[in-house]
Amino acid sequence: MSYSTTSRTLMLGLVAVLCAGVIGLLAGHYLTSEPDQTQAIREAGIIVLPQSLELPELHLASTQGQQQATHELTGRWSLVFFGYTFCPDICPTTLAELRQLKKLLPAATQDKLQIIMVSVDPQRDTTEQLQLYLNYFDPEFIGLTGELTDIQTLSSALSIPFIPGDTSAPYYTVDHSGNLAIISPDGRQYGFIRAPLDVRKLAEQLPHIINP
Repeated sequence: MSYSTTSRTLMLGLVAVLCAGVIGLLAGHYLTSEPDQTQAIREAGIIVLPQSLELPELHLASTQGQQQATHELTGRWSLVFFGYTFCPDICPTTLAELRQLKKLLPAATQDKLQIIMVSVDPQRDTTEQLQLYLNYFDPEFIGLTGELTDIQTLSSALSIPFIPGDTSAPYYTVDHSGNLAIISPDGRQYGFIRAPLDVRKLAEQLPHIINP
C-alpha cells in the first residue's frame, strides 16, 4: 500500500500519541502502587506494565541461524527494538546507545540480557544484511526478520507501531518508533523503555529490574 509523506507522518504521529497515552496511564498506575521504587526507574524512561503481556505466536528468521518463535523469547531478559538497516537516523543512534549501555552494565546484568532488532523492512533486510549491520555495533546483537504481516502483528502486540515503507520507491524510508520493549525471561512483555534513551540512567536502573 502506498502512503504520501504527509499522510504517513500524520498517521504515525496519531498512533504515537495514542500509545503515549496508554503508556502514561500504565505509568501512573505503577507509580501509585510502588511509590518508593518507581520514581528513579520512571525517570530513566522505563515503564513497567501493571501486568505482563503474552506475545503472539510467530516465527521469524534469526541472525543466529534458525527460526525464532517470538513467544519463546525465554531464559534471558530481552530489549526489543524495531528498526531497519537502511535507516538514516534513529537506528544507528539507538544501536550505538545500546552498545554503550551494554558496556556500562555490570557483568552479571549483561549475562542475563540480550538485545534484539526486529526489521521493519523485510523487503531489503535479509538475515545476512542484518548480521553485517549489527556486527558494526555489537556481534552479540540479534536480528530478526520475516513476513511483513508477522512483524506488524508483533509490533502491534508490543504497542510499538511503524508504518511500512513504499517499496515501489527506489530509496524509501520506514516511519518507526525508537521505543524499546522489555521482555522478561518468561517470554512475556514486562514493559517499555521510552525514546530518547538516557544511557546513564538506564545503566543505573536496569540492574534493579534484571537482578532484583
